[in-house]
This record gives sequence, C-alpha cells and structure tokens, in this order.
Amino acid sequence: MTAARDTWTMVRRNLRHMQRYPSLTFMLVLMPVVFLLLFVDVFGTTLGNGLGQLARGRGAYANYVTPAILLLTVATASTATAISVATDMTEGIIDRFRTMAIWRPSVLAGHVVGSMVQALLTVVVVTLVAVMVGFRPAGTALGWVAAVGVLVMIIFALTWLSVALGLAAKTVEAASNSPMFLTLLPFLGSGFVPASSMPTALRIFATYQPFTAFTDTLRGLLSGGAIGNHALVSVGWCAAIAAAGYVWAVTRYNSTAVVVRAQ
Repeated sequence: MTAARDTWTMVRRNLRHMQRYPSLTFMLVLMPVVFLLLFVDVFGTTLGNGLGQLARGRGAYANYVTPAILLLTVATASTATAISVATDMTEGIIDRFRTMAIWRPSVLAGHVVGSMVQALLTVVVVTLVAVMVGFRPAGTALGWVAAVGVLVMIIFALTWLSVALGLAAKTVEAASNSPMFLTLLPFLGSGFVPASSMPTALRIFATYQPFTAFTDTLRGLLSGGAIGNHALVSVGWCAAIAAAGYVWAVTRYNSTAVVVRAQ
C-alpha cells in the first residue's frame, strides 16, 4: 500500500506540472501536426501517386503517413520526459525526496506514468487532426484496440529510455537534446516512404531499425492489412528497450543516491 500511495502521489505531482505548463504539451502537439500538414497537404498528392498501390493521391498518402506521425508524436514526447527528469535531478528536489520516508522507486514510476499520460493525450489530439486532413483508417474495432495497445507498449518502452537519458544528462539543456535521435528514426524507416525505395545502405538500416516494425504494425492494424511478423518484432524491440531503459535508469538513480550520501 505504501508503494502504491507514494507512486500515485508522484504521478499527481507530474500531472500537476503538466497542467501548470500547458505550453510544453502544446509544443509536443505542434511539431507532429506541422509535419502532418506539410507531408499531406504539400507533398501528399505526389508522394501518394508514387506509393505503387491501388489507392493513389493525397488521401492514400494521409493513410500511409499517419502511423509514422503518431510515432513521431511519441518520440517527441520523450524529450519532455528527459527534460522533466533532468530538471528534478538538477534542482535538488530529488535530494529532498531521499530524506523523506517514501518508497524510493516511486519517483521514477511517477515520471513514467505521468509521461505516458501526456504522450497518450498528444497522440489523441494528433489523431483527431489527422482525421480532419483526410486520414480514413479501414481497420476493424479490434484492430483499433490492438493499435492502441501497441502504442501504449511503445510509449512505455520509450518513456523508460527517456527517463534514463534524463538521469544521465548533466544539464537540462543536454537532456533536451539527448532523445533527439528518437525523432529522426521515423524518417529513416518506412514511415514516410517505402523502405524499398531507399539506397541500399539506408534500406538495410531502415529494414532492421525498430521504428520500421512499429510503423508497419500500426499501419497494418489501422488499415486492416496484413502485419506479418512486424508485431512480434515490435514486441521484442519494446521489451529490449524497456528493459535496458529500466536497468539504466534504476542503476543511475541508485548510484546518484550513493554519491549524495557519500558527500
């Protein structure tokens, strides 16, 4: 009961921070929306005609690119997580928490749950905008439920990685830059154009990097198409990323505690 109560307290703390600084959530929504409008309204007709599918044009490309935009939204939200963690670590609040009789992992758990809520809210907003600009998924209700489950799984994995990156950063500025590679991966996969259209070296990288499996899984679930083994690959990547992020974050957090006690 103590662990649950302390974790819930930390979750509420992070949610209140989100309410007090709505501009950050707005920025997390703005960048994916700008990319969505850019690729659908400016490049959509040309890129849609080049997909080599039965459906062509702007509408076809809106359906093709939206899963990648949703993953870009999740990757962008990871930056906010790293900044939030680094801010706590550099402003001294963590030292105060360590002097209190609370369940120590509740601090990290609060960041994870609070960040997941923020990421899911931004995904909902971006999805609504995507529908407004022409996204028309043909997937079943079960496919939508499965897609939400996949998104939650991806958010959970990337959030733990972002918490670790925030703990490892020396400054808040460094924490704001360390997750940037996550926002590049959707572009270097099958999110915006088919991987088969890329040069050989980039095609190999795109084929085996995690965001390609994530994108193809979401795209198949939302469109009602086949997903092959992409779902299993996505589960494997998420498990590996979450485990690595968790071990790194906990190790870093505990080692910092040891240094503080030694001083």
